[in-house]
Order: sequence, then C-alpha cells, then structure tokens
Amino acid sequence: MSNGGCACSGGPKLIFACSGAADVGEIADRAARQLSREGAGKMFCLAGIGGRVAGILKTTEAASAILAIDGCSLNCAKSSFEQGGFTNFKHLQLADLGMEKGKTPATEGSIDRVVARGRQLLN
Repeated sequence: MSNGGCACSGGPKLIFACSGAADVGEIADRAARQLSREGAGKMFCLAGIGGRVAGILKTTEAASAILAIDGCSLNCAKSSFEQGGFTNFKHLQLADLGMEKGKTPATEGSIDRVVARGRQLLN
C-alpha cells in the first residue's frame, strides 16, 4: 500500500500524530491539530492505520502528502505506516528537534517549533 503514485494527485495532505502518554506525545498531538487548523493539511486518525480501517487506508493511499509525527523514540506512527505498507511519507521525530520524553513541557514554544518543521516537511 504505497502512496507512491503521482505526487500531483489532487489528494489531501494528511497529518498523523502519535499522541502517546508523555509530554512529547501532547506536543505532537497539539502541533498536528495546529497544522490542521492552519490549513497545512488535514489531521487524520493514526489508529485507523494500525487497525487497518478500510476507509482510512483508502483516503491515506490517495493523499498527496503524508506527515507522521512521533513524540518519542518508539516511533509508533512511523511503524504503523511501515507495517501498513506505506513507504512514501515524511517522518518528524521530536527528538530530532532536541525534545526529550519526560523532560519537554508542552509549551507554546515547543509546539511552534514542531509546527514550523511540519510545515517544511509538508511543502
């Protein structure tokens, strides 16, 4: 299930966040929601990828861009896409921005940094 078709397909840009249970999961979730509110893409259901929900998979396959945001190094979002057969997606790992699980409060500044990087990856 690769979405490796034409990048010019008119499909939506989709944003998936692993919301986890830690501070970095909250940051990932809130950044995805902000990107969606700003119109950078549409936040979509990561559990639907892992659960192999037909409608969610079909919409995701038609996406023109996919952004998976992981808060911690377990990379649950990335793994969900790989296990679902998706290969053409951008991955944003918050550790790459210097954010560490259990040590990074969900401040507006932290969220804004993730949003800025997410915008870059979606364009």
